[in-house]
Amino acid sequence: MDGEQFNQMMLGAGPGTGADVAPGMLPNLSRRGFIKVAGGAAGGLVLGLSLGVPGDAQAQSGPPPRPFVPGAFVRIAPDGKITLISKNPEIGQGIKTGFGVILAEELDAKWSDVTVAQAEVNAAVYGMQIAGGSMSTPLAWDELRHAGAGARAMLVAAAAQQWGVPVSELATSESTVIHAASGRKASYGSLATAAAALPVPDIRSLKLKARKDYKLIGQRFTGVDNPAIVTGKPLFALDVQLPGMRYASIEKCPSVGGKAKSFNADEIKRLPGIIDAFIIEGTPPVADVMKTGVLPGVAIIGKNTWAVLSARKALKVEWDTATASKDSWTGFVQQARALSKKPQGETVVKAKGDVEKALATAKSKTVEAFYQFGFVAHAQLEPQNTVAWFKDGAVELWAPMQLPDAALVGAAAGLPADKVKLNQMRVGGGFGRRLMNDFVCEAAYLSRRVDGPVKVVWTREDDMRHDAYRVGGFMGYRAGIDAQGKLAAFDAHMVTFKDTASGKVSKGGGISPNEFPADYVDDYRASQSFLPLSTPVVWWRAPGSNTMAWVQQSFLHEVAVAAGRDHVEFLVELFGRKSGTGAPTNRGLDPDRAIGVIKLAAEKAGWGKRLPKGHHHGLAFYFSHLGHIAEVAEVSVDASKKVTVHKVTVAADVGPVINLSAAENQCEGSVVDAIGTMALEVTMENGAAQQANFDRYPLPRMAVAPKVETHFVQSDRSPTGLGEPVFPPAVPAICNAIHAATGHRIRTLPITKEGFTLA
Repeated sequence: MDGEQFNQMMLGAGPGTGADVAPGMLPNLSRRGFIKVAGGAAGGLVLGLSLGVPGDAQAQSGPPPRPFVPGAFVRIAPDGKITLISKNPEIGQGIKTGFGVILAEELDAKWSDVTVAQAEVNAAVYGMQIAGGSMSTPLAWDELRHAGAGARAMLVAAAAQQWGVPVSELATSESTVIHAASGRKASYGSLATAAAALPVPDIRSLKLKARKDYKLIGQRFTGVDNPAIVTGKPLFALDVQLPGMRYASIEKCPSVGGKAKSFNADEIKRLPGIIDAFIIEGTPPVADVMKTGVLPGVAIIGKNTWAVLSARKALKVEWDTATASKDSWTGFVQQARALSKKPQGETVVKAKGDVEKALATAKSKTVEAFYQFGFVAHAQLEPQNTVAWFKDGAVELWAPMQLPDAALVGAAAGLPADKVKLNQMRVGGGFGRRLMNDFVCEAAYLSRRVDGPVKVVWTREDDMRHDAYRVGGFMGYRAGIDAQGKLAAFDAHMVTFKDTASGKVSKGGGISPNEFPADYVDDYRASQSFLPLSTPVVWWRAPGSNTMAWVQQSFLHEVAVAAGRDHVEFLVELFGRKSGTGAPTNRGLDPDRAIGVIKLAAEKAGWGKRLPKGHHHGLAFYFSHLGHIAEVAEVSVDASKKVTVHKVTVAADVGPVINLSAAENQCEGSVVDAIGTMALEVTMENGAAQQANFDRYPLPRMAVAPKVETHFVQSDRSPTGLGEPVFPPAVPAICNAIHAATGHRIRTLPITKEGFTLA
């Protein structure tokens, strides 16, 4: 399953095989209806938005409307305090602040009056609460705007009723309703109780702000949690302390699928601070999209983390590896190179025209290349952890989740979903890894063996060895160039992986039938060959796109160089073949928006102009997660093949930017993350990862961070996410710059395999 399938899982749009989901696939959010309740004895306004729709639309197919629970999105107290609710997990992407800004904008609230609170985990109220696919903002945009606008309309109606004036004569600003003709003003707090007693406006009667009228959206805001973070307030699950807490950790077999046969139990149980130690047989994977379960191993429970982790070092486990994975990266490389020599893969994903004939008769030349990229770890800095407390036949958990799922966690503990309470904690980095809840399931499972709360903590080695990695892969390309130096034929043969258990293409692997440039070349073919994989993989920042962009955009640069064409000119001409048609291609890729960001990035970077001695430019464009992104990297390479990335210029067309500060941070973080992965790889032999900590998997340090200059195309389009689409073009832009500097084409990631290092 790749990026499009992931997004479709979130949207309920059905299966697919692309890297993104088109804007037209988003549900029609504009016809939702309001439900509100009064604030009880304390007074005030508490407003939420149901997913139901008015009138005959209720009869349409699909899930029934969610019932309303007080305080879903907007709470206004009589004292003027405004609490806005962010429903999705905060994983460092700034969504908690961004959702607050969207609500406050339409509410016309003064930002200093606002507190943003994390929503409870409650699918009945909020639907799927997920941080993934860069879909939080696109999916919630209309929902939150209507919630804010609905509350504002009710406050205005309350003022109109009290003053005996038409609603049309009233305006709002900074948490105040204003009647300019009489000079009267009323704070939202003073109107909140009266507003709560009024009829709810029809959602179709609400007038949302035009972009020109925004007061908050597009400005800079510091994260609402920043003060709490820098002062050490308990926002993370690791911070949770409960009376009588115990601590636990599980030693798992280094080879995927191995089980514990025996261990030195008596010795471990005698160690200081140890309460219990026992073998876990594991639980069957729950039939969800992640196939999450509790892996077999040896569990140790103690009075503190130090005692537990010290005991793990003293473990002597006899492992049963009879059915364990035998995956070998060395073997995969050999098999892939053999498969790539075939003219096409075992499965043709898309074919049109006659590729073989077009390549054979290419009037200028043909270009061939073979690329390979390794597995990489998520390597989030906060290790996996969860606090669980089983009592009175139910379990409550505090966990850093990207996808809270009570039914999944309950299955691991042998409990129904209604006996599971999940508390969403701030997440210390996710990048897709915490879409899997295996660590949460472990805590739920162990909680039934502990009298009182238990905190499960993974070590860094656990995180590295038992990650679900970004899948590796291989790509063979052939292209034909016509007499004018234009792309005339294109053939892609991908060697990717299939999960041995399910037989399905590994998450983040595979090639879409509409992958660029499928819609732009008459003679085109994409095919796939497969290798069996037992190593777990899952979505990793910009799944599928993060590797597809590198191979595709690097190879298109190869073609441009072979044709003697300027790369900007070459890409603009290619996209220009569909320019002005008015119909987006490739699941939402708009050629005119692509051309716009390519030209913008080139202009802002000074493409074609003189650079400092030894500096060279490289360009790449990619469309993913609904974002059109072009990047120009300025790079130098010294005689020892040490690569320095001096500057990356980003041009992003993602609709109106909600929080400019967070948006720039996301772009900068994506670029630095991308640079770091250029020197990282997880290899496995005999089913076991060879890299277990940062000594062999060195994350990027501050010294590699370039200057990142971002330029946003502000528009009236609905906003898209930014956590992922800026990542994919960065690596090919840098590699294309390395070629410009050295004449050497990087076809293997990590670049260390070709003798290059990062400065």
